[in-house]
Amino acid sequence: MTIITQIAQLIVGLGLLNVWLIRFNKATAYRGGAAQSMKQEFAAYGLPEWFCYVVGGLKVISGVTLLFGLFVPGIAVYPAAVVSVLMLGALAMHVKVHDPLKKSVPAACVLALCALIILGSAA
Repeated sequence: MTIITQIAQLIVGLGLLNVWLIRFNKATAYRGGAAQSMKQEFAAYGLPEWFCYVVGGLKVISGVTLLFGLFVPGIAVYPAAVVSVLMLGALAMHVKVHDPLKKSVPAACVLALCALIILGSAA
C-alpha cells in the first residue's frame, strides 16, 4: 500500500460518509435531475425509496471499511470494488435522466480513485 493509495482511501472513505451521513438531506449542485435530497435523487432516477437505503448502507459500510483498511492492509480492495460498481450505476443514472456532464464528475472521480485503490492493493 502506497501513500497515494492511502490518500485515495481517505478521500473516498470520508467522502462517502460525508455524502450519506451529513449531506443526505441537503441540496448540492451534483444531485440528479432537480433533486434537493438523496431520496428525491433516487426518485428522479425512477428508483424505489428502499433502494436508496440499500445503496446508502453499502456506501457507509464501504466508507468505514476503506478507513479501517488504512490500518489493516489488504481489505480495501473489497469496498473499493463495491463502490466502483455503485459509481458505474450512478454514472448510468445521470445519463438516464440526461443530466449535464458536471453532475457526473463526482461519481467519475470516485470511480477513478477506487480503481487506483484496487490497482494499488494488487501491487
